[in-house]
Amino acid sequence: MARRRRVRRRRAVFTGAVIAVAAVAAFLHVSPPWQDTGATVAAGQDTVPASPEAGTVPEAPASPEAAVSPGPSKSPVSSPGAEESVDPDSVPESGPGTFTVARGGVSSEGGGSRYRVEVEDGSGVDPDSAAEDVAEILADPRGWSKDGTRTFRQVDDGSAGLVIRIGTPKTTDRLCGRYGLDTRGEVNCRGGKDVMVNLARWQLGSPTFDGPAAEYRALIINHEVGHWLGHGHETCPGPGRPAPAMMQQIKGLKGCTSNAWPYDADGRYLGGPSVP
Repeated sequence: MARRRRVRRRRAVFTGAVIAVAAVAAFLHVSPPWQDTGATVAAGQDTVPASPEAGTVPEAPASPEAAVSPGPSKSPVSSPGAEESVDPDSVPESGPGTFTVARGGVSSEGGGSRYRVEVEDGSGVDPDSAAEDVAEILADPRGWSKDGTRTFRQVDDGSAGLVIRIGTPKTTDRLCGRYGLDTRGEVNCRGGKDVMVNLARWQLGSPTFDGPAAEYRALIINHEVGHWLGHGHETCPGPGRPAPAMMQQIKGLKGCTSNAWPYDADGRYLGGPSVP
């Protein structure tokens, strides 16, 4: 009998511990509801509502990557950092509209343009891994950091002047629509300080881009951050030449070759005629 009482006491203690751990986990991972009024991110906050901040004035006219749908891409494309391709059917069309802020790579020191990376909950993309990809793209000498003329620093609070969000197609449409942009479930956009990355494009690439999804991710970031920096759209400078990063390559290459970077390895700008 004494042995049975000891066993019951152990089970009671174990059950109480499990309940306590579950309660703490639920408290830490519950996302706040999406709000229409906009919100800023407080330091230490894990999830934020997906809406532009009130009173944001775009640095340049808000611009979607494309105004027409390129059609669905059903061929798996290699995902960076993974040996297996991504199944298009595994990419969700919609999500809860709440985002988790990336913590990996955050720095509290140094200068440069401050940016924040957020990933929609339930998207299947790890926020810290996405932030690592973004950091590598922004630091690449072929990108907007050419010759150290501009630097970027990742933060996780409201001090960010640039917010890069990866969201499901329907969430992307909803948030881009707040700037009057029609992304039609297919493309990305930039409005004010917000860059919205369509999850399907991030995971699968583009049917018109000759390269893996890893390279197309670089084009997404360079194109939309280029808009944030004040660059407008450009078009193909000539047959066989690299398409400008500021070209809407998802609409077609017009004789150019796929290219994800604003500059080449020698520091030459890979531009083209401006699009009115």
